[in-house]
Amino acid sequence: MTSEPEYTQSAASAPFKRTELQRFPSPIPGWEIVQSLAEIPEGVASGWHNHPGPEVGYIVRGDVAMEFDDRRTLTLRTGDPFMIPPGVIHNARNIGIVTTKMLSTYVVDEAKPLTTLFNARDLPAQAERP
Repeated sequence: MTSEPEYTQSAASAPFKRTELQRFPSPIPGWEIVQSLAEIPEGVASGWHNHPGPEVGYIVRGDVAMEFDDRRTLTLRTGDPFMIPPGVIHNARNIGIVTTKMLSTYVVDEAKPLTTLFNARDLPAQAERP
């Protein structure tokens, strides 16, 4: 397992953390399946990013505002599933009072990075609204 600290909105808070749980070749040549556990402390966000394949996830604990650059924000709570299509720019922001834990499975092109980060000021105006 590896743990990759990523972008956080608050330097005083603990950072967003993604821990890779498992990685396997996909039955589709050139693709792989990656499963990870994301931990987002209270008041912290993942940072604007996308993935080269779909993300299928489940909120293990906590409350998240799943913000998108091109659609309405989803409010997700403990027990909620979600799916983010390939390439969609999004940001998971903890809106609860506990560290949010999200289990995500990705089916991704093995030649591309799992996550590509984006600067919020480079996104369309609707992406910056709460």
